[in-house]
Amino acid sequence: MDIIGFDIRLFNLINKGASNDLFDFLMPLLSNYSYYFLLPYFLYILWLEYKKIRSREWNFLDSPTFALIVAFFSFILADWLTNELKQLLGRARPCITLADVRLLVGCTASFSLPSSHAANSFAILLTLYYFTKRNVSIWAILYLKLLALLIGFSRVYVGVHYPSDVLMGALWGSLTSVFVIFIVKITLLNERIGLWSGLLFFTVIGISLFRIYYILNGPLQLSPDEAHYWEWSRRLDLSYYSKGPLIAYLIHIGTSIFGDNVLGVRIMAVLFSALCSLFLYDLIWKMYNEAKIAMLGALLFQFIPLFAPFGIIFTIDSPFIFLWILSLYLSWIILNRTQHNPSFNSFYRKFSYIYMPWLLLGIVVGFGLLTKYTMFFFFLCGFLFLLFTEKKSLLLTPQPYLSLIVAILVFSPVLIWNSQNDWVTFKHSFGHLGVTEGLKISPKSFMEFILSQIGVVSPVIFFIMLYSLLKQREVNLKGGFLFYFSVPILLFFLIKSLQSKVQANWAMPAYVTGIIAFVVHYYDFKKNQTIRKISILGILFFLGILIALGTTVVSHYPSLLNLPVKLDPTSRLRGWKELGEEVSVIYELLSKKGETVIFSDSYQVSSELAFYVKGNPITYCINLGRRMNQYDLWEDINTYIEKVKKNKGDVQINAIFVRIGVSDMPEEMKEFCENFERKVFIVYDKGGNILRHYTIFICYNFKGFKTGKPIKF
Repeated sequence: MDIIGFDIRLFNLINKGASNDLFDFLMPLLSNYSYYFLLPYFLYILWLEYKKIRSREWNFLDSPTFALIVAFFSFILADWLTNELKQLLGRARPCITLADVRLLVGCTASFSLPSSHAANSFAILLTLYYFTKRNVSIWAILYLKLLALLIGFSRVYVGVHYPSDVLMGALWGSLTSVFVIFIVKITLLNERIGLWSGLLFFTVIGISLFRIYYILNGPLQLSPDEAHYWEWSRRLDLSYYSKGPLIAYLIHIGTSIFGDNVLGVRIMAVLFSALCSLFLYDLIWKMYNEAKIAMLGALLFQFIPLFAPFGIIFTIDSPFIFLWILSLYLSWIILNRTQHNPSFNSFYRKFSYIYMPWLLLGIVVGFGLLTKYTMFFFFLCGFLFLLFTEKKSLLLTPQPYLSLIVAILVFSPVLIWNSQNDWVTFKHSFGHLGVTEGLKISPKSFMEFILSQIGVVSPVIFFIMLYSLLKQREVNLKGGFLFYFSVPILLFFLIKSLQSKVQANWAMPAYVTGIIAFVVHYYDFKKNQTIRKISILGILFFLGILIALGTTVVSHYPSLLNLPVKLDPTSRLRGWKELGEEVSVIYELLSKKGETVIFSDSYQVSSELAFYVKGNPITYCINLGRRMNQYDLWEDINTYIEKVKKNKGDVQINAIFVRIGVSDMPEEMKEFCENFERKVFIVYDKGGNILRHYTIFICYNFKGFKTGKPIKF
């Protein structure tokens, strides 16, 4: 007998052969209300905790409350991972596939393998057992073990799971529990790293796991920029039209591991956000030797609305801000090293001590430039810091200039690529910054920039942060470090906003050292002021963090406020998958009649279609008066048509042309189609509000589209 046959036979034996009146009453209760059976154990261990508190032997990390909290994390993780595994395996329940099942509870349409009840029960019960076994009686432990077995058995008895589902669930839940216990032991219970460090590591791991869950199950689809960078990753090059190549290579690594899906594109965002907090923690600790404020600063980074989205959305800002923090970290190490003059007994040791950190800094800054050209501000800030502090003597040494040369060498692929492509990146950057617009004053963009900074940082934190930075300037070398790596950037973009629009995230690197100034100011204030003043600042500090956290939560789940689509910034990240599914149906039908090509006049739409249309086809972006983009540097739609005709003869080529909004076929396009159909496709959100209109044109016998090169950059 095969394994599946044995599984079915064992199911029938339990479901039918073991039936009796007692089990018919008890097993549905265990199946539907299993967590109520945990209440006696919860009450028991809480009573033990009450006794410990009264005897003054209570320690939170060794308490039943702590065990319950960890068990809750085990439950959440097990439930999520079990559902992901169910979707992957896709096994139907016995109550759906088998005849004559004794069904004692409702049979849902969800998949069967593994059993969520078994996984969750074993995850909770094994975790509780591990953290409470020293304080409870043998009877309580036996109750836990028996309860776990009975819950698993009940799922088979009531007819909704196979025995193998329960066994797999029990194993899966146990492994999840072991993982959570391991994480707790190496973080919160690790005496070598200390409580604050452990709390940071545990929180960052928890946030990272939540972000992976959110990427897989949340409401936000790929943004147009993410989809476009993914397009770059399919055509690796030395550089690209608007940005350096690092983002494309990182996405290529992610999709090579996880596939061309949302997780593959975004997994690096989760990694870089976690690394940002860890390096920021170590930087603050090295500067101030206070683990508590280091932990606060590193966690504040995760909650500020400016930084939090880039732990999920993978655009150039995710690796850029990590490389900025890493550059700050290396710079502080270098500054501390220059305070000592050890003797060297070999050239290698002298080189490693004096020059190697500067070389490494140059490499990191160079990679930052390959990500985002704003990294050039690091040179400006570093120069101002050295010039106006006690470290000005370093400007007379070769090390800073060696670091600069190394950074430019790392950046050189962008220069080489641009020399081969008419320096389009520089033309685009000048146009993007408004340099070509000349000198003008724009009070509107000035106010928009100020308000955007208050919004993305949160009002209370923003103003305390600015005050802290200004106050830190004259304190000492540390204060100067914070000031000169923040204020010059803010001033530059503030002045720039007088001339043209400045995006809210352009000044992002200024707020890294701003966070440090914020938490250090609070810590210093507590040490030097009266209780009343401390309480006022403490309330403001807490209020600022609460507003930042609330804004971040709403940005992840915009439906909480039910904002109108026009006021909801996340609406740009919804409605693309639905378009891809609609175009996939049309594409599949047309492909049966001949060659089919997909294009738009917007690079955002072309990129989203390439990602969300089934099979990830090559898409194109035609020019109807837009500015230049990366598609203009790749094979155009006419070259594709020529290749098809050369290889396949006089085959009919049909096309799918997609535009945002409700529109008619452009006049210049009509002559290139023998005939066409027009379809308006509307995407709604869960509340029934219109997210976006698309117009889909189906062009029959498409002849190509003759167009000139864009003249706007």
